[in-house]
Amino acid sequence: MTVLVRYFASARAAAGVEEEKLKLPEGSTVADAVRLVRELHPGPLPRILDAASFLLNEVAVRNQDRALSDGAQLDVLPPFAGG
Repeated sequence: MTVLVRYFASARAAAGVEEEKLKLPEGSTVADAVRLVRELHPGPLPRILDAASFLLNEVAVRNQDRALSDGAQLDVLPPFAGG
């Protein structure tokens, strides 16, 4: 299956891309996608992922064990400063 990962703010800078498509096996979870992103971008991005929030199809992910579906969209949102 294919999942579109979109990166925002410092995650985008660390990944070096705005978005990318990941090929994952059927039955993969958000945690599996995050693990693959860590492997693809071993520089500063893994540290950002430790503090990031995720949206799956525009809904906040509370549990990274949530299953992905083909064509899903996963957004990586690093912590934002400001008020």
